[in-house]
Amino acid sequence: MADKVTTLAEELPRQQARVREMLPIYRECGRPAFMALAMMEESLRKADEAAAAGDVVGMLRAVEDLRGYQL
Repeated sequence: MADKVTTLAEELPRQQARVREMLPIYRECGRPAFMALAMMEESLRKADEAAAAGDVVGMLRAVEDLRGYQL
């Protein structure tokens, strides 16, 4: 079954929320998760900046970057 097609305006906030929900879990892991946590926070910062600037290419990159984070 194919994935549902979504717009960038739907997908970016969905991925941002998904990654933000993972942050407390990574924080609970303590020092071993420090690098992953820092990378996730930087990815979220870039996504926020791209969205605020209306940078479509930046938003597309951000979606792909955020999709890469898993628990």
